[in-house]
Amino acid sequence: MVQAMEELNGILPKLIKVNELKKWGQTHPIVQQSHYYKSVETGYKSSPLPYNPTLNTRVILWEGDITCLCVDAIVHPTNENFTEKNSVSDKIHYRAGPQLKQVLRDEVEECRTGDIQITEGFNLPVKYILHTVGPKYNTKYKTAAEITLHSCYKNVLMKSFDLKVKSVGISVINSIHKNYPPDEGAHIALRTVRRFLEKQEVSGRIRLETVVLVVESCDAAIYEVLMPLYFPRNKEEERCALVQLPSNLGGPDGEPIYSDRQIRIIDNPQHFIHRQESAVLDLSSHIDITDTSFTQMQGDLDQQRLLGERPVLPSIDLQFSREVHDRERYERLLRRARTEDLSEVSGIGCLYQSGHDRYGRPVIVFVGKWFRFKEINLEKALLYLIYLLDPLVKGDYILLYFHTLTSSSNYPAYSWLREVYNILPYKYKKNLKACYIVHPTFWTKMMTWWFTTFMAPAIKQKVHSIPGVEYLYSIISPNQLEIPAFITEYDMTINGIRYFSPATTSVPGSEPSTP
Repeated sequence: MVQAMEELNGILPKLIKVNELKKWGQTHPIVQQSHYYKSVETGYKSSPLPYNPTLNTRVILWEGDITCLCVDAIVHPTNENFTEKNSVSDKIHYRAGPQLKQVLRDEVEECRTGDIQITEGFNLPVKYILHTVGPKYNTKYKTAAEITLHSCYKNVLMKSFDLKVKSVGISVINSIHKNYPPDEGAHIALRTVRRFLEKQEVSGRIRLETVVLVVESCDAAIYEVLMPLYFPRNKEEERCALVQLPSNLGGPDGEPIYSDRQIRIIDNPQHFIHRQESAVLDLSSHIDITDTSFTQMQGDLDQQRLLGERPVLPSIDLQFSREVHDRERYERLLRRARTEDLSEVSGIGCLYQSGHDRYGRPVIVFVGKWFRFKEINLEKALLYLIYLLDPLVKGDYILLYFHTLTSSSNYPAYSWLREVYNILPYKYKKNLKACYIVHPTFWTKMMTWWFTTFMAPAIKQKVHSIPGVEYLYSIISPNQLEIPAFITEYDMTINGIRYFSPATTSVPGSEPSTP
């Protein structure tokens, strides 16, 4: 409707030329890097994605309307029969004109998931439209989804190279409407683009000069955070990226690699002929089959011939095995929590239940000032947390963290936070409806952003910072909120009294979830 009104009023969208946009290497960091990264040991001896100023001149991150971009080709994320409704697809269909829909229906007809179909740009300021279909995401078939998404991005880049286009605008192919986690999709997109540009540079055949990553507002923050990991703009960003990069960066093309699915080479004379026939294959593992350290001892060969080649039994699903292991570990900790003496931790008073909120959900309070990380028995602390929360997290619950008057001695190590987060089962994350950080500081906000972005993205949208205690009254009645006196006194000192009216204002996450 808005587009139609613009057209009736003679208002045409402004076209954006590539040379008007800043190259990635010309931009400056939005988030300043913390000195914390300099003291952390990393899993990489050297950067797998080193600072490369040439590559940074070939990539652009731009938040805007892809139909206004003057490039040689743009990417259209859609479904198999080109009828998907999303903001990018709707704009492309509208501005390209009815001819695009007709060609897709009568000539192209279909595009399989992971593949590419090409049409001309019609009324758009581009030569080609590259239509591709991103995967649906299901945790049970996560591997297939990741491989398919990589294929989408790789096929877009390879097709652009084959068409000899100089610039391409790539929209985000993964979609939350297909349940694909946006941060995981961004990792695949960025490493695929990086590896393609590296290979093109090494080959010396520079056809694709500019890749514009076109994002909408919902994805902009994710790409702004992850881009420096894959395209560091200086040596400082390269060094900081070592801490934040995933341990698995895929294969030579950025494709997902799973160690449990690599081919095992067995030194068996029975397969010598087959080995000669397949000697021309380029195995990604690059294992020398003559190296006896990689061979496996075999039984009686005559017995093997008599029995014939038996089918290989499927291996145990590693994901399922890991889930079973995690569940058993948590159950062991729960049994210990119910039997061991935890009075030395419970007596500190830093973690307790404080009544219920206005919707009947239990409220868990954590007082940061009373948590002495370097003095407390961390194993006992974890057991007490499980003992207290396990019966409460079977349903929805609220968490309040008071950062009031804390110091560096109250800040836990990131490794311990990550361990606790990974130990706690899914119900803790799923049933947490909101986490409020009261009296936050700049350090708190920065570390919360870092932790929820790279360690706990599943709860990122549930964490909220609020400047005062009274802001909690919209979700918790004052008589249900039991907090130490020093928190109330500090709050009155910096905010005064009666500075918030629950009747007129609410805080994020205050509404109960709908079943």
